[in-house]
Amino acid sequence: MGIRAWLFHRVVNWLRADVVPQHHLYSNYKRLSFEVEPGDVVLVEGRTRVSEVIKTVTQSNWTHSAIYIGRLMDINDHVLRETIAKHYDGDPTEQLLIESMLGQGTIVTPLKNYQGEHLRICRPMGLSREDQMRVIRYAASQLGMEYDVRQLLDLARFFFPYALLPRRWRSSLFEQHPGEATRHVCSSMMAEAYSAVNFPVLPFIERRPDGSMILYKRNPRLFVPKDFDYSPYFDVLKFPYLDRGDIAAYRCLPWSESGIVYNDENDFRQRLRETVRSGDESLSDTEGQDETAASLDGEQKLDDTPDNPEQAADAEKDDRPTETR
Repeated sequence: MGIRAWLFHRVVNWLRADVVPQHHLYSNYKRLSFEVEPGDVVLVEGRTRVSEVIKTVTQSNWTHSAIYIGRLMDINDHVLRETIAKHYDGDPTEQLLIESMLGQGTIVTPLKNYQGEHLRICRPMGLSREDQMRVIRYAASQLGMEYDVRQLLDLARFFFPYALLPRRWRSSLFEQHPGEATRHVCSSMMAEAYSAVNFPVLPFIERRPDGSMILYKRNPRLFVPKDFDYSPYFDVLKFPYLDRGDIAAYRCLPWSESGIVYNDENDFRQRLRETVRSGDESLSDTEGQDETAASLDGEQKLDDTPDNPEQAADAEKDDRPTETR
């Protein structure tokens, strides 16, 4: 491995490292894994350094997207199943996603890898079963392609005023570059998959004077994960940790009576750590007081004990009740 490749992998590993703790019980993974269907888009709120960059660029908490393809054993198309199997050698009963990951390219990933994360499902409205499989076939055809880091940087520059940027910094999203067909980011790959079946995500619509309309496709390289959540042509399915029955009985939810409010997740976790720490200190003080009390009781009992057996016998005799005749 050359120095350039070694340095690239070190940077990628640094960017992919988790820097934010897991969110506090936002999603019910068990329910989500039961309800998800092939062709659904799964949105993820990432916790890595690159996720924090994407949040800043896109102004959205959704930093990653993947397409759910179901279980390998449930795919009836023999060619499609073999294509996926070349990139996945795990349990055929496992629920699977196709996604584009920094440092890994377009890969097959078990859905359970995102257990404990903040997730959301975006389901294309009215997408036929046939087109579901066409979308999955397109995504499978991209397996093995590299992640387009250049596009991510271009996308970041695209959000700045174009005229104010120096020419060498301006976005090259619309330019053609050798090898561009072999690289993807997560959302652009899925936008192309739905575009392949002419399913609208965020199309441009021209209304004509005669009442007719014409749809124009948006550049798939400009799509970001939040666009699937924003699109009016996708149903948004949420699976909160609290059951719907619990939410309906919101007056009975176990709200804290302390009156404390928190600014964000970090604030909440910091206060939680302080509470646990103070609780431990209080427990230590209580244990210390109990030990001191036990020690004093023991000393008092020792002081009350007679020095010799004769005194003990006399004390016992004095303690006997006097019989009255």
